[in-house]
Amino acid sequence: MRRMDNIARVISPRVNEEYQKVVHPSGLTILLYPMKDFVSAYAILATNYGSVDETFKTGADRDFVSVPAGIAHFLEHKLFENEEGDAFARYAATGASANAYTSFEKTAYLFSCTDNFAQSLDILLDFVTRPYFTPETVNKEQGIIGQEIKMYQDNPDWRVYFNLLESLYHNNPVRLDIAGTVESIAQIDADLLYRCYSTFYNLGNMTLAVAGNFDPAVVLAAADKHLKPAADPVEITRDTPDEPWEVREPLVVQNLPVAQPLFNLGFKGVAGGDERANLWGKIADEILLDVIAGESSPLYRKLFDDGLINQSFEGEAMASRDYSLVFFGGESRDPEKVRDAILAEVARLEAEGIPPETFDRVKKATYGRYIGMYGRPDALGGLLVTAHFADCDAYQPLEMLAALTLDQLTVRLPLSFDPKRCALSIVKSNGQ
Repeated sequence: MRRMDNIARVISPRVNEEYQKVVHPSGLTILLYPMKDFVSAYAILATNYGSVDETFKTGADRDFVSVPAGIAHFLEHKLFENEEGDAFARYAATGASANAYTSFEKTAYLFSCTDNFAQSLDILLDFVTRPYFTPETVNKEQGIIGQEIKMYQDNPDWRVYFNLLESLYHNNPVRLDIAGTVESIAQIDADLLYRCYSTFYNLGNMTLAVAGNFDPAVVLAAADKHLKPAADPVEITRDTPDEPWEVREPLVVQNLPVAQPLFNLGFKGVAGGDERANLWGKIADEILLDVIAGESSPLYRKLFDDGLINQSFEGEAMASRDYSLVFFGGESRDPEKVRDAILAEVARLEAEGIPPETFDRVKKATYGRYIGMYGRPDALGGLLVTAHFADCDAYQPLEMLAALTLDQLTVRLPLSFDPKRCALSIVKSNGQ
């Protein structure tokens, strides 16, 4: 029987909404966010396991084990297949739209639907919790993913991004392609897949988030049907190589056929002490990106008017576990001029200070973007997962944002945008 004291209400007076957090007897945390007047439902089952988790041990291990790059992504692909066939074919019968992804720090399986929610949820909980790997199926998948890796090696957008990460980091696995290399995935076998599965797909390391039009009782009934009561919890210790303070290479250029040069300008930041601190840092960095060169900034307008950037220009902040970085990217006829202009603007803001009116305007715009996430089941499902793995609730990002001060942002600026920890990645055609 499900214990009632394992169900908690998470309430936000700020947005006047709430959701339920359930710790199922299997150890799985279930986050239930019904949304009135919506016709669709979105479910995401995620594990706190991504491509950077290459070295780890459990409480039963004496020593750390290192696994080939790309194994988390490989495992994501393989879980869709079992003795009964492919999970996508099963989803086709329910009409649900299904997908999955592996990031640096998590792997997620998801679907959205307007009908047959219970049947689609059954499929999700069934195939993710029933791994099936054989030498033959692993060998087949190595060929499929190997072709995928080769395809992305010629993708300019992919290469400019991972060339940046490789130039920023010496040792941190975030510098490696999420899919690994053809050589690394050739080392993967069924035993290694089962090892990683048993470590990271234990339900205490996972969460199920559901948002939109659904009945919470249906979700809990499906969990009872598919998930066994938890055995002893799996204690996971991750190990990341020491990372030097400086960047590995300040400039990297690759030649590929592109109409106009692509660039990513990145800054190697300082990771927080825990996941919650990193989430706060990411939110602060998002504001700084807009202050420096967001669409409403004077620098953006000048770069645009001078023909140095176009509408592809944007910034992004990343932070999780052992890394933190920010970067700008897009197309430019002269990426090095864009770099110099951004560095000059960072120096000016440090010397003169961030104008209070700029801070207030950008903070309000960022707050509006976050508020918008609570009105979309897919965005809300992702936010529920992200917040859970950061050891906070889904309303905390709003609270962090609302409480953020200009003084805090002023302190953050030189930490996140240190010109001595900056790298520029360019992809251009020969002769450009």
